Amino acid sequence: MSTPDKTIEPRILKCAREEFLEHGFEKASLRTICRKAGVTTGALYKRYENKEALFEAVVAPTLEQVRMFSDSTEQMNYDQLAMNDMKTVWDMTPDTQKSIMNMLYDHKEGFLLLLRCADGTAHVNFLHDFVMDVTKRSMKFIRIAHKKGAAPYVIDEQELHMLLTAYWSTLFEPLLHDLPRKKALKHCEVVARLFDWTRVLGF
Repeated sequence: MSTPDKTIEPRILKCAREEFLEHGFEKASLRTICRKAGVTTGALYKRYENKEALFEAVVAPTLEQVRMFSDSTEQMNYDQLAMNDMKTVWDMTPDTQKSIMNMLYDHKEGFLLLLRCADGTAHVNFLHDFVMDVTKRSMKFIRIAHKKGAAPYVIDEQELHMLLTAYWSTLFEPLLHDLPRKKALKHCEVVARLFDWTRVLGF
């Protein structure tokens, strides 16, 4: 009995990532991916039902990172609320911004795929969908904080969504403009001055 070739799937994913980054989802060629990976189309379809399933597999690690980031940030918020330290939750220091930027650059190719190569997939509106999730999580937290007397008022949800869209767009721009990480981290100092969430939310 022959031993399965465990290098096939990594090769497919690597070549698919390169093809999607270069041509975008809609113009990417499965035949080209197979040729560069040195596999047959049958080998690809055995593992991935279609091109969208392949794209999903390529961006899955980045989407998991987004989920983990959102979950950990949300938990930190509630931990700080329990300690009655609301300023720490929303005080976006340069170091805070840089930690976020490093996370983005650690998964740069995945975020680029989601931000500019996803037309034709379920992630075509990635930025909007991501901000919607952040907005809902934030509004839930702010309402709870307000009930506990830790937040002076509850910001309008649509207004928060617009502000968060501007904030995250600003953070994603260095990736989209292919800035080196060092320059992107310098950009964080400006972002920290531009977005004073403690004043916006009244903390």
